[in-house]
Amino acid sequence: MEESNCKKCPDPSPGWVMTFADLMSLLLAFFVLLFSFSELDKQKYKRIAGSMREAFGIQKVVRVKEPPKGVNIIAREFSPGRPDPTLINAVRQFTIDDLRKNLRIQDYLKLLKERMKRDKIVLQKKLAREIREGEVEIDAEERKIILRIREQGVFESGRAELMPAFIPVLQRVREALEETGGGDMIVVSGHTDDRPIATGRFRSNWDLSAARAASVVHFLTADGGLPPEHFRIEGYADTRPRADNATPEGRAKNRRVEIAVVYGRDEEITRALLASAESAADGDKP
Repeated sequence: MEESNCKKCPDPSPGWVMTFADLMSLLLAFFVLLFSFSELDKQKYKRIAGSMREAFGIQKVVRVKEPPKGVNIIAREFSPGRPDPTLINAVRQFTIDDLRKNLRIQDYLKLLKERMKRDKIVLQKKLAREIREGEVEIDAEERKIILRIREQGVFESGRAELMPAFIPVLQRVREALEETGGGDMIVVSGHTDDRPIATGRFRSNWDLSAARAASVVHFLTADGGLPPEHFRIEGYADTRPRADNATPEGRAKNRRVEIAVVYGRDEEITRALLASAESAADGDKP
């Protein structure tokens, strides 16, 4: 009898109460979440993030709005550190030392030597026939690769215009330089023997050597593969002989044009040395 009476009793709570209770529960959870965010321990978060970065090798990306830290002799727009190869076609640097101002000079010179070694192999392969026939010589000195082109067959005596027969050789030299990128700078220098010259166009061997170097630069930059601002012209006349001018063979060896592919600029090397000295001095401070 009691069970039948309960079934007939109306529900004392209206239908919207359950919906209202659910809404209040969600709002309470939402504000609790907001409160937990406002109480975030930033220092603890940074320590955790730093540990994860070191553990998984995540590279640090400097935002555009943030100024670069210190001076980097490889790429000034990135955070300081040693550049490592990445899977994507982008230059990034990895470091866990935010106080590091620049690359170590030893690392920088090592990178230059590795570039020189790779480029020298490419040049030797591309110019193998010219080297074998004695038209071009390749040598390496400190931070540069030198391509020596003998004057015989390149210029007529007392003239600075390139002879047509030697154009194919210079064409292959240009293609080889374009493939390697030409280092950081290309210095083209002209050299003569010690026999004086005085013509209507050239007052001395100084003018002749500089004009011959300029003719080679004009040809190398003709197709736009190597930018003109990448070059420097030098004329040395007979001041830097490679052999004795007392013999015809020695004079022929001294008449030449040298193309020096330079790696690393002098101002960057000087800046790196000064920065390394400053870092060493800071390390000696108590």
